[in-house]
Amino acid sequence: MSIRTINNKPLDVDAEGFMTNYKDWDLEIAKVLAAEEGIAALTDRHLVVLNYMRKEFETKGDGPSIRKLTKESGVPTKELYELFPGGPAKKAAKIAGIKKPHGCI
Repeated sequence: MSIRTINNKPLDVDAEGFMTNYKDWDLEIAKVLAAEEGIAALTDRHLVVLNYMRKEFETKGDGPSIRKLTKESGVPTKELYELFPGGPAKKAAKIAGIKKPHGCI
């Protein structure tokens, strides 16, 4: 585990850069993480996914799988890949400030 600073806020992150304490997250941190993942601006549709990911993590202790994400978030698979290219569940989890979902490589 290591510490990185975003917007003058120290954050614990794992070896892959996922935040280890989801309660440290805020929208400003999400914007920085999104930019690092190649997403220039977070839209309302991004926030639908991020908020769903966070809610699932809070209630179940893990982020949803891509299948569950598409079935329950209201965002179809094709759109998820447009919003979060190159691995939507993993990328969305990182931006949402939660741990990498089990099953993501």
